[in-house]
Amino acid sequence: MSTRFLDHFFEPRSIAVIGASEKPHSLGGLVIRNLQEGGFPGTLWAVNPKGYESVFDVPCVKRVSRLPSPPDLAVICSPVSTVPGSIARLGRFGVKAALVLSGGPHLDDELDGKGSIRSRMLGAARMSGIRVLGPECMGLIVPGNKLNASYANRSVKVGRVAYLGQSGMLGTAMLDWAAGRGIGFSHLITVGDSVDVMLPDLIDYISQFSPTQALLLHLERILDAQHFMTALRDASRNRLVLAIKSGRSVESDLTGLPPTPGIANRDQLFNAAFARAGVVRVNDSDELFDALETLSRMKPLRGDRLAIVSNGLGPALLAIDKLISTGGRLAAFNEQTCRALLDGNVDMSRPGENPVDLGGNATPETLVDAVEIVAADPGVDAVLVVHAPTRMAPSKTTAQAVVANRKRFRRNLLTSWMGLEEAISARHECNLAGIPTYISPEQAVKAFMHMVVYQRVQALLQETPPSLPFTTTPDIRARCRTLIEEAKAAGREYLWHRETAQVMEAYGIPVAPSRYVTNAQEGRHAALAFDGAMALKVVHEGNSRPFRYRNHPHKISAGLLQDLTTPEEVAEGVSRLAEKVSEKYPSFEIREYCLQPMQRGMHSMQLCAGITRDPIFGPVVVFGIGGYKANILADRQVALPPLNMRLARDMAGRTHAARLIQEHSSDPERDMERICQLLVKLSQMASDLLELRGLELNPLLLNRDGMMALDFAMDLGSPARFAIMPYPEELREWVTLKNGWEVEIRPIRAEDAPLITRFHTYLSEQSIRFRYFHNKADLTQRDLSTLSHINYDRQMAFIAERLSDTGEKEMLGVVRVWNDPDNIRTEFSVIIRDDLQGLGIGTLLMKKMICYCKSVGTLEMIGKIMIDNHPMRSLMKHLGFRMRYNMEEEVVDAVLRLNEPASEWQRHRLGSLPD
Repeated sequence: MSTRFLDHFFEPRSIAVIGASEKPHSLGGLVIRNLQEGGFPGTLWAVNPKGYESVFDVPCVKRVSRLPSPPDLAVICSPVSTVPGSIARLGRFGVKAALVLSGGPHLDDELDGKGSIRSRMLGAARMSGIRVLGPECMGLIVPGNKLNASYANRSVKVGRVAYLGQSGMLGTAMLDWAAGRGIGFSHLITVGDSVDVMLPDLIDYISQFSPTQALLLHLERILDAQHFMTALRDASRNRLVLAIKSGRSVESDLTGLPPTPGIANRDQLFNAAFARAGVVRVNDSDELFDALETLSRMKPLRGDRLAIVSNGLGPALLAIDKLISTGGRLAAFNEQTCRALLDGNVDMSRPGENPVDLGGNATPETLVDAVEIVAADPGVDAVLVVHAPTRMAPSKTTAQAVVANRKRFRRNLLTSWMGLEEAISARHECNLAGIPTYISPEQAVKAFMHMVVYQRVQALLQETPPSLPFTTTPDIRARCRTLIEEAKAAGREYLWHRETAQVMEAYGIPVAPSRYVTNAQEGRHAALAFDGAMALKVVHEGNSRPFRYRNHPHKISAGLLQDLTTPEEVAEGVSRLAEKVSEKYPSFEIREYCLQPMQRGMHSMQLCAGITRDPIFGPVVVFGIGGYKANILADRQVALPPLNMRLARDMAGRTHAARLIQEHSSDPERDMERICQLLVKLSQMASDLLELRGLELNPLLLNRDGMMALDFAMDLGSPARFAIMPYPEELREWVTLKNGWEVEIRPIRAEDAPLITRFHTYLSEQSIRFRYFHNKADLTQRDLSTLSHINYDRQMAFIAERLSDTGEKEMLGVVRVWNDPDNIRTEFSVIIRDDLQGLGIGTLLMKKMICYCKSVGTLEMIGKIMIDNHPMRSLMKHLGFRMRYNMEEEVVDAVLRLNEPASEWQRHRLGSLPD
């Protein structure tokens, strides 16, 4: 959907509660009391057909139509059977947002042949344009706006973390836990079983309009993977996002979706999605609560080096074990720190080293001194205090000493007060002071690692990938699409073995030499072409489909004969396979037989790779150990296309196959490079051939000579929708400049970072100032990532590129746009090399972008131009932009209407944005 009218949920000036009464168990009455106790500053109304004069001193009317004016927000608490009618009436009255707390087991029951309650709710919302959050949601809480429109049982402090979830009960548990720790929220919302407003809509709104520093998400299911991934990727660029996913096992997955072919557990896809979006995943509710503690109380980390100060070596070693097993780093102290620890005689077991063991005789003052020494070390990014109660240092007294001296510590501080009776009071002291505290050392380390993993994931996503090993051409795509169209015209949803081989060869994937025969005589003749042992495989519909042996991968070899050495054995093998198929699979008609030379060797490894399609996430690339006898699902890793070489290496590196290559290959780097190239080619194939539903390469042979697919199968389906929008090849075009240069105008891609770096060196200080509004002599890695790693769903950048006289590609200019999540308005920028001004490059790029933005339905394009940038102002006037002086920012706004608004809300948004 979009952020349409979501401001009415978060910033209402008036609220009507439908179904409110003063009865003890009235849900609406509870909402009114929460609004009153929270100090809601706006106007409140109650609506109840029983005609109360007031409900808890709030004026009450019988019907919505009797309200003096449409409220900004309606909270529906009436019986669920009445909800569709209430939504329709609210919409007719002009209400733009409805929060539905009602629910129950009958939402999907058919009523009077008019559809289920759920479908009627959605129909009423669509008919009137009202936004609906719910049913079965807990409500929403925005403490900073004094808004508590929920059935929560307590008030909420203002905080810097937003919690967005799909379970109302988990939301109330989170609320109660946070209250016990003195932790607040910027937003707390659960969507329940919402029919309209979904989690990605809320993520978009908070990312766009809220200064929230971190997001904590709970997911049970998603419906639109592309919207979900786009919202997450945008959110995680500027704030830490952590997520927990329930329904990880087959038994707890209530979505009812069919299994994803070739994948043992669909939960793998969420791991891949979170990693690709820059989101840190937590695995259980304990981690979720600890994550909230960390996000609320820790400052951003500078690195991943942890120092441990403890009054016992045993607890410290437990923390180290957890740190190392989760990929963390133990800080190494510098000479000054080691000397200070030795001079203070505070380190018992390993003097001057990390961890710092203070011993059982340490006093609170000793611990504070040790923490101060360690926290001053520039090689330390955070300090963990692990403490067990002693007579010399009771937990509460020690915690009070830490709290009193916390300003002396220069690093993030985490604490773990071990035990129960004494530890409770120590934890309470830290909670009051806002110092993160955890029950066990292991929990503290896991919380620290959440922050570390976020840093690493973001750094990984910002890396510049190497150049692509392969790019398709219109001819390659046309040849492969012809094969697909011919198969579909013949009524087939799959390609025959030889057709699949042609597709793979077109994409530069080597396949084993093959001869196809239809009878024993042809087999005898074909065998003369090969020296040595041969393999014979039968080809029929059943084995022309990929991932066909989901639970019994060893059965793949059932239609295969190996080690045939003579033409006579091949002829006999044809007859044997014919009888075998006729007996076991009488419904399958044999198409032909595939004869190949045996591919064997002591230095070969059998792998498996391919493409599958998930009902939610769309195309997925898979890779792992292969072979006819291996449990190929056990090692299989997944990734969401499109892939570049860096993402491919990250995916392949997680497999057992990669570890075997590192251990046994004579050249591991060469072999990993070949695997990554293959995965990128598969990703490109999925992007080019949208009707490709599945492709399985198994076995895929890897040795010192290269890679070769021995067996493969491909099936077809309806055009796929990607979770992450792939590179838009169709937007490439060639133009001729005024000086005769042939130039390609194409969308930018992550691999273009080196081009951008060189392009920047051709820009004058004035051009840089006109583009960035300040001097930027050099581009940082983060700058390059922002400029080259774009989300094609909401951003676009076209570059003009040519081959220089030296044969190297060079970038001549670039135009960019950034769309808002609702595609109402897009902001553009354009810059051309100083030495190429006057060749019409700027005009060509702007016309290309204007045409693109019109085609995707954007309503308005705006650019901010410095007052003294006269050439740009002249160009924009030439292209039909309206020019207007922006007094607040002291710039000139260039505005161009691209499409006319089609709804009241679009007109409202255009009117509410700065004009």
